[in-house]
Amino acid sequence: MERNFGQRFDSDERCKGLQEDAFNESETTQHDLSKNLESCTAESDSMEEEYCENLEASEPYVGMEFKSREDAREFYVSYGRRTGFSVRIHHNRRSRINEEVISQDYVCSKEGFRAKKYVERKDRVLPPPPITREGCRAMIRVTLRDGGKWVVTKFMRDHSHKLMSPAELPWRRSDKILLTEDEKDKKIRELTIELYNEKRRCERRCAAYQEQLQMVLKDIETHTEKLSSRVQDIVQSIKEIEEE
Repeated sequence: MERNFGQRFDSDERCKGLQEDAFNESETTQHDLSKNLESCTAESDSMEEEYCENLEASEPYVGMEFKSREDAREFYVSYGRRTGFSVRIHHNRRSRINEEVISQDYVCSKEGFRAKKYVERKDRVLPPPPITREGCRAMIRVTLRDGGKWVVTKFMRDHSHKLMSPAELPWRRSDKILLTEDEKDKKIRELTIELYNEKRRCERRCAAYQEQLQMVLKDIETHTEKLSSRVQDIVQSIKEIEEE
């Protein structure tokens, strides 16, 4: 009996030991998995930060890809701020099928020249504003490709003017709010609809005022007719009294 009890006791101890070993191994596995997951997350974050830093530190090149036209715009604006020039939107190209923008140019703010009609004005009273366009040809062109990617298809680096340091570069509206052609078209449509609605409201108010005015004129005409009739009655009565 003691022998059986001892065997059972040894068996229980071995089972307990196996359970503890399994529990410890499970904890170790979970700890390793958690550690590996944290390591992968940190590595992914590090790679993403490194990619963003490289993107910010680079300059445009033909074949460079962006997820959207807005990303390309923001990148070129940031590049211009670092280099020493400001950016504005130039002309674009639209698809003949659906009228969507398929190519967009972003140029240096000193691109082109001021029109002669503004330079050679004879009726000018105040001195002309300083020249801000010097025919600079620095620009970037992004084109929509299959798959929805916007690819740099043209890049001109050199400027025809002296570049400023980022601290000296003044903030321009184009740096703060650089509207795309689609955003401009949307804004124009919204303003057109608003103007049309306001015109309709004015027409309705004018029609209501005109109706009220016609009612007043009609009342005045009716009252005038009554007064005229009464005056005639009074005149007729006076004539009758004189005849008597």
